[in-house]
Amino acid sequence: MNKSAAYMCEGPLLKKIILYALPVTFTGLLQLLFNAADLVVVGRFAGSLSVAAVGATGSLINLIVTLFIGLSVGAGVMVAQGIGANDYDKVYKTVHTAFPAAVIGGLGLTVIGVSCARLFLTWMGTQPDVIDGSVTYMRIYFCGMASSMVYNFGASILRAAGDIRSPLIYLTAAGVLNVVLNLVFVTGLHMAVAGVALATVISQTLSAALVVMALTRRDDMCRLFFKKMRISGAHLKEMVRIGLPAGIQGAMFSISNVLIQSSINSFGSVAMSGNAASGNIEGFVYISMNAFQQTATNFTGQNYGAKLYKRIRRITGICLICVTVVGLSLGTLCYAFGRKLLGIYITDSPEAIEYGILRMGYIAIPYFLDGIMEVMTGTLRGMGRSALPMAITVAGVCVFRVAWLFTIFAVPQYHTLNVLYVSYPISWILTFTVEAIAYLALMKKLQRRESSKL
Repeated sequence: MNKSAAYMCEGPLLKKIILYALPVTFTGLLQLLFNAADLVVVGRFAGSLSVAAVGATGSLINLIVTLFIGLSVGAGVMVAQGIGANDYDKVYKTVHTAFPAAVIGGLGLTVIGVSCARLFLTWMGTQPDVIDGSVTYMRIYFCGMASSMVYNFGASILRAAGDIRSPLIYLTAAGVLNVVLNLVFVTGLHMAVAGVALATVISQTLSAALVVMALTRRDDMCRLFFKKMRISGAHLKEMVRIGLPAGIQGAMFSISNVLIQSSINSFGSVAMSGNAASGNIEGFVYISMNAFQQTATNFTGQNYGAKLYKRIRRITGICLICVTVVGLSLGTLCYAFGRKLLGIYITDSPEAIEYGILRMGYIAIPYFLDGIMEVMTGTLRGMGRSALPMAITVAGVCVFRVAWLFTIFAVPQYHTLNVLYVSYPISWILTFTVEAIAYLALMKKLQRRESSKL
């Protein structure tokens, strides 16, 4: 068994899971800092309307790119399972199929984002005093989509192979560059939202170049050779089978979030500003919890490839406990220090800060519920069952929230932000419950399969 597989498939789990999740957390936090730096800089030097302009694009950008990023999940799962099973051919062809797919997908996203930015934002009901800035930010941001896709695919492969430090190092370098360029473009050249978007694109390009360089220098089955990159139909099909449901799930999340953002937009630019700042702060909690989803996916993937099904139960239990502790602790801290944190983003509107506090009360504190739902999704994906959690979460989260918007929230006396935000924790509870039942049924099926071979 190779070193990476031995790390995930042998020995005690708690320490390994925590040590694996920590760098993944820091990597995700740095990635989130791209957007956080954008909001902080424009908020301090260009005002709350610029914060709203950048924030208004978030759910729409996620909707467009998530479908393709889901394929990187498929690539990571395939690499993890291939390493666990010592299947060199599977890993080699997955790696060399992933990167052409990333570039092609990224270029396609650039065309869509640049050409349709104003149309999409208009459909969302973006306020007239915000929309021009939002269009500018979105168009520049999408010019860097190829780099973003390449980084996400490469980082997914590295993590599946057990390399969790390299993506952290590369995003540290990119994050520092992003902050420096933000200050240069916004404060020095007075480019406002265009400046922070351009800084993000340049920083993402650096992180993509570094992750590709790392894969070309590996000495194992994950090594990338430029001249041998070509799309293998069979492996692309498998990547799509595993990754597309993850992408569809994320896209459906984004659709529901776009509809929710549109509803928030109806409360005015001040509410939009508070919501954007609060959502960005909560993003740090989400990233910390999402690290355990990625950990569950990769540990489960390798152990599933090695057919160590009992070990998967322990992985799931440990990840559920860890994500609950992290999510509950960080979510409570965010709410407790909410006004001070929101004041970092918003300096000219106390009312916007109060809107942010309102959101935190309904989302930040019970955010651990989303964490346990994500871990269960990651575990099922690691076992190659990506369509199952997709179907459950689409119904339990997306369909439920949309139905909530057009029923409960549509009633005049319930048309408030309080009623809108409470749909989040309810949807997390429903989805986790159904996913847990599906997971237990699948584990029993695997246990019976193993017993029949004895």
